[in-house]
Amino acid sequence: MSIFPEGLGWTATAVFGLSYLFKDPAKLRLVQAGAALLWILYGALIHALPVIAANVIVAGMALISSWRSSPRKPGIA
Repeated sequence: MSIFPEGLGWTATAVFGLSYLFKDPAKLRLVQAGAALLWILYGALIHALPVIAANVIVAGMALISSWRSSPRKPGIA
């Protein structure tokens, strides 16, 4: 295996782990969505459809829950 995909996988792991340093749930989920995007790229590089599919779901759910938990301004539905 090339050093690039492996390094990308470790970077994705580190970003996901570091996401827990954020106290704001919306920011934590945004960082987790970013890590999932790195995992999607990793999965594409190694041709692993289960890695891609799982992280599309994770990124989508993280973005949706981040958007839902962000504070709303008065008058905005």
